[in-house]
Parts: sequence; structure tokens; C-alpha cells
Amino acid sequence: MKKTFLLTLACAGMVFGATFTGTITDSGCAKADHKAMNMGTDEQCVKGCVGHGAKYVLWDGKNTYELSDQKTPEQFAAKKVQVTGTLDAKTNTIKVAAIKTAQ
Repeated sequence: MKKTFLLTLACAGMVFGATFTGTITDSGCAKADHKAMNMGTDEQCVKGCVGHGAKYVLWDGKNTYELSDQKTPEQFAAKKVQVTGTLDAKTNTIKVAAIKTAQ
């Protein structure tokens, strides 16, 4: 019974994942500092960098996480968000289940 309960908890964690809060930015400006780029607003810089080959990432103020979903983050470029998903620690990539604006 104890093993079944632990397995159920582990599976629930894989399904629901964790929540990560931070700013959607790009891998070229991984710390969300776009001042040196001189490309207009932070949002314009993020989208511009992604348009030139960078990837959308989540910056939590300390760590940068790659995101498995590279389409949904576009609407949240340079905004503070909550990303729900599971973290692959080996690749430092969040397998994105959902993204929403943080409060």
C-alpha cells in the first residue's frame, strides 16, 4: 500500500509539474537586460532577438530556463509570468504545460 501511494504521488508530480515565476526573455539577453541592444522596448528586443535565432527562455532573477514551447511565449515577451511544467535538470529545460501572466 505504501509503495502504491508513493508511486501515485510521483505520477501526480509528473502530470501537474511545478510552477516557475519569472520574465520571458530571450537566450541572447538571458538576464532580461535589453538596454544595450537599443532595439526599442524590451518586448521588441525579445521578439527581435528570437527572430534572429535566439530562443525564448524564462529568467527568474537568478536562473535561466529554456522552454520546450517556443510559440506560446511570444505573447508574453518581456512580461512576468508563471510557467507550469516539469524541469529536465540535465538540459535545464522546462517542458511547458501552461503559461499565464503572473500577479
